[in-house]
Amino acid sequence: MHSSSDVRGLLPNRRADAPPPIGVPIDNFRVYILDGNLKPVPAGEVGELHIAGPGVGRGYLSRPELNAEKFIADSFNPAGGQMYKTGDLARFLPSGEIAFVGRIDDQIKIRGYRIEPEEIVMRLDQCFGVEASVVVARGDNGDTRLIAYVVPTPGVKLTNNSLQQYLKRYLPDYMIPSAFVRVTELRLTSNGKVDRTALPAPSPENTIADSVRVGPSTPIEERVVAIVSELLGLEQVGVNDNFFFLGGHSLLGTQLIARARDSFGIELPLRTVFDSPTASQLSAEIERLQRCNRIRAK
Repeated sequence: MHSSSDVRGLLPNRRADAPPPIGVPIDNFRVYILDGNLKPVPAGEVGELHIAGPGVGRGYLSRPELNAEKFIADSFNPAGGQMYKTGDLARFLPSGEIAFVGRIDDQIKIRGYRIEPEEIVMRLDQCFGVEASVVVARGDNGDTRLIAYVVPTPGVKLTNNSLQQYLKRYLPDYMIPSAFVRVTELRLTSNGKVDRTALPAPSPENTIADSVRVGPSTPIEERVVAIVSELLGLEQVGVNDNFFFLGGHSLLGTQLIARARDSFGIELPLRTVFDSPTASQLSAEIERLQRCNRIRAK
């Protein structure tokens, strides 16, 4: 079990709409916060709350399948016993208290990855210039993408690149939102949760872009930018502009792949457009594939 001495670093002050800490384990209980492989997560990180000790019940009456799922061996206790998988997402605070984050059921799955939006929110809220945030999965145009809605701190100018680079210090690429949408507030429902129905769809007008549009610097970037501009009907596209929040979607992504094949003689998987949605990233992948083809041809 973690203790307050295990915690490294500090977490930000709790937001007004965030749930309060749920305290510390009471006598005769042990609490673990574990990842999907039943390993303790680093202090301050999000995992599933597990409870063990003499106070834990023996199981559900006449529910053998549910018991097998929820009551598992306590491998952390030398004396053996079992622990209960609560299905709650939580993390340890510097004080040693436990903060409830959400439910496992709130996890979302995008392109094969299971993602806990609150883990992204926790990092975003620590970023300088971010007053509050929420992360959701949107299915606009048939594509499911992570979108972050950000309330900027007054007087601070945020850029898409600075937010992405900040999150990449802590999170894997598949957890980086594909767009950051600027909002003045996060409206709450009557039960105190963010009203997701009030969140606007990403558009060129409300997304947080880079402060300066960067033009292409290589012949490959020039051609990729031209392809994206033609497909989206835009006069100007920067190499760091995100294909999807410029108006792209999976059908246009398929057309982009076909034009890249004709222009460069390489075969890009459609997933590359989702994982590398800027002209700069796509150009780097095209160059990599061209090098591989040249090596094979020797």
